[in-house]
Amino acid sequence: MRKPIVALVGRPNVGKSTIFNRLVGSKIAIIEDTPGVTRDRLYGTVNYLDYSFHLIDTGGIDITTGNFNTEIKGQAELAIDEADIVIFVVDGKEGLTANDYTVRDILKKSGKPVIVAINKTDSKAYEEHKYDFYDLAFDNYIEMSAEHNLGVSTLLDEITKNFKEIKEEYDEEIIKFSIIGRPNVGKSSLVNALLNEERVIVSPVAGTTRDAIDTPFRYHDKDFVVIDTAGMRKRGKIYENVEKYSLLRSLKAIDRSDVCVIVINAEEGIIEHDKHIAGYAIEAGKAVVIAVNKWDTVEDKDKAMKEWKEEINFQFQFMPYAKVVFLSALTKKRIHTLMPEIIKANENAHRKISTSSLNNVITDAYALNLPPSYKGKRLKIYFSNQSNICPPTFNIQVNSKGLIHFSYERYLENKIRESFDFTGTPIVLNFKNKGEQ
Repeated sequence: MRKPIVALVGRPNVGKSTIFNRLVGSKIAIIEDTPGVTRDRLYGTVNYLDYSFHLIDTGGIDITTGNFNTEIKGQAELAIDEADIVIFVVDGKEGLTANDYTVRDILKKSGKPVIVAINKTDSKAYEEHKYDFYDLAFDNYIEMSAEHNLGVSTLLDEITKNFKEIKEEYDEEIIKFSIIGRPNVGKSSLVNALLNEERVIVSPVAGTTRDAIDTPFRYHDKDFVVIDTAGMRKRGKIYENVEKYSLLRSLKAIDRSDVCVIVINAEEGIIEHDKHIAGYAIEAGKAVVIAVNKWDTVEDKDKAMKEWKEEINFQFQFMPYAKVVFLSALTKKRIHTLMPEIIKANENAHRKISTSSLNNVITDAYALNLPPSYKGKRLKIYFSNQSNICPPTFNIQVNSKGLIHFSYERYLENKIRESFDFTGTPIVLNFKNKGEQ
């Protein structure tokens, strides 16, 4: 299921970052009084009632000259292009400026649904020009003060009121996997190499969605869809060559995938952005495979493989369960190693453990290594069961959740993994006080 995408746009310093933090619920954006400080588009997931959506915070659009502002204007236009709904933030304290009209023109041209959020309406100055905002000629206006948390729930109600479920177009038994990674790691070449493998039969018509190029195919008599985040529609070059534009594409593909293949360039090594993209896949609870591409460019392959595995273990400590494959999309060497790992990761994400087997493992683990007592109290574990798959989720009933130390949680996770094969998938442990639903 794809989550809807909502973009925050407006000129500098109208309070977009404050609204972003209110909606996402954490201070990711840097809030300063300097106009234009939020230069990078920021992404967050908002959960409200039964709804969930991606939120993008764009840089402020400013019509003064300078490359910086041209880039931000382009970035905002790309965000608008991707969004299902746009929140146009204006400043209730200062009133309208020429920049606001520039933003208005971009939005009118986009044809997207727009909600005008008049921020800072708690100031006295707002009364002087409160009716000027209707000159923008949009249908929906919300008065709010993000700083004082006024009107935030009204804004959320307005955003979500027309949400339609964006249904997946494929049957559940079809395994969908996405090829994600930063620009120029060889994602499209990898898709092409996979589809040209001997045992792969590509469907005559490749399905093209709004978000990515989907190609259905059969492999060993099973149906798959590969979601390619690189072979995109219009303006693909701009998106693909600028890292911050490509991330949103990855987020949307991740949502729709059962398994995410994180592609790393063997020539360049691991950089921070690789970890960000992997982090989004884990956050979304998706099964993962790491593919080190351009392996043909590596000299001493045996030595390099050992070093690479050590480096991946170090850099991706947050997902030690991910399998790594080394391949070359260009020469098709070792390309056959990828599909079996995708199938295995997907199977493990769907794995169900019987309640008796799980309780045996947890009880043994507890007896083998008692948790330390804290202020005279010790954690007790009463009962465990699996409550979900994709990712496999386990409920563990305890005497007090407050006694759970993260190192003991990790110990229990490791014990579960030792007993059952969850290679390639995150697992979630939910600790609940006895009697808690």
